[in-house]
Amino acid sequence: MAVSPPVCEFGWKAVDFTLPGTDGRDWSLSEIAGPKGTLIMFICNHCPYVQSVIDRIVRDAKALQDLGIGVAAISANDALAYPQDSFDAMKSEAARHAFTFPYLYDESQAAAKAYGATCTPDFFGFNAALELQYRGRLDASGRQAAAPDVKRELYEAMRMVAETGTGPEHQVASMGCSIKWKAA
Repeated sequence: MAVSPPVCEFGWKAVDFTLPGTDGRDWSLSEIAGPKGTLIMFICNHCPYVQSVIDRIVRDAKALQDLGIGVAAISANDALAYPQDSFDAMKSEAARHAFTFPYLYDESQAAAKAYGATCTPDFFGFNAALELQYRGRLDASGRQAAAPDVKRELYEAMRMVAETGTGPEHQVASMGCSIKWKAA
């Protein structure tokens, strides 16, 4: 069943974390943050919503990095219940798609809970002061990728953040698979 996150809570401050990356090192928010803003994406390997647009995610992440936006992706799914989201599988996914950004493993799910992440993909776009300015979708894609020439909503919003420090007032929520939480 598809899940959508709540609308953007403008000004909400990014929560610090330190998580292991598929590149073999630990990453903190301060190491990821860019001079013009920061994009934290909650994704996973097995979600059809993510897989339908993973090439667009990689493309837009690279373009945003070129604008001075720091980018990282986090997988918080319960890997015991979903082995395709294991840390080893994440390493393969990052290599297969040539991620230019850290792909981090939130095994405890503490970062996902602190951010209020609800689905994959779930995008959190912050300005240089680490204040939330975008919590919308990548583009009009859903379970299937939209047309190749669809408006790049995430890219355009984060470009605006890089240039002005603020995000667009109108945002369409992302949609995807629910985060696979561990049993309590």
